[in-house]
Amino acid sequence: MSWFRGLGPNTQGILLMIATVFCFTVMDVCGKAIAHRTDTVMALWARYLGQTVVVFLLVLPRLGTVLRTRYPGLQLLRSAFLLGATCFFFFGFVAIGLANSAAIMSVNPVLITLGAALFLGERFGLRRAIGVGAALVGALIIIRPGAEAFQAAAALPLCAAVLFSGYALTTRFVGKDEDAWTSLLYTAAFGAVALSLIVSRFWVTPDAATVLLMLVIGLVGALAHFCLIRALMAAEASAIAPFSYFGLLFATFWGMVVFGEFPDRWTYVGALVIVLAGLYVWHRETRAVGASRRG
Repeated sequence: MSWFRGLGPNTQGILLMIATVFCFTVMDVCGKAIAHRTDTVMALWARYLGQTVVVFLLVLPRLGTVLRTRYPGLQLLRSAFLLGATCFFFFGFVAIGLANSAAIMSVNPVLITLGAALFLGERFGLRRAIGVGAALVGALIIIRPGAEAFQAAAALPLCAAVLFSGYALTTRFVGKDEDAWTSLLYTAAFGAVALSLIVSRFWVTPDAATVLLMLVIGLVGALAHFCLIRALMAAEASAIAPFSYFGLLFATFWGMVVFGEFPDRWTYVGALVIVLAGLYVWHRETRAVGASRRG
């Protein structure tokens, strides 16, 4: 993919982030379907165990090298962040629906961008602030505080957003010196081990269709996290953060097609604002890269 390697780091990160959120929404669809057929904990367990198996098989020829990490403590911390975020989000979308959960979860790019400025020393200029702020406005148009999405269960995806932001920032930090596969394997294995300790208490024998979904969720989860790690390694977190909002569009689409959840007109208005905000940031980043190359 020579065309991809020829792009600027931030543009690469943006495209990888869009691929990431698409895969995440496919994973969420599978998770919700598994939870309805069996139990939410089983959906979480399948997601992590499947990803662990996939990653393990892919890195087996160089397992010894992949297992070596310069940041064992941070690898455990980021893995715990992600496990917590996934658990909160899965229970959230089972309770209040995929589109509503994705809308509330969409506050995490703002937290990532602010966190990157506070903890990683990344620049946060006016144009990025405008892009992130406009995308947040679009998300709020969809959520509409005081409407049905804001019930007690709305706290679940909100907690997921906070924890996922911590995961993204720690991934950005360790990604400077770690192989992406190292981070991916530690993340998957931590969740698989933790959930395997409790899944027997929630076990419901799955049928053939559910088993297939459990296999798919692991594959898609592995792909999503690989793309995310590569995105955070390629670009500044604050540059790619607004593009997480594309997950709202994908979640709305899957909710309509798979679960018969049809959003109202305000969801479309908010989605349009989000897309325009993301395109604005992308345009500014590509212009900046072009100017630096010409210089």
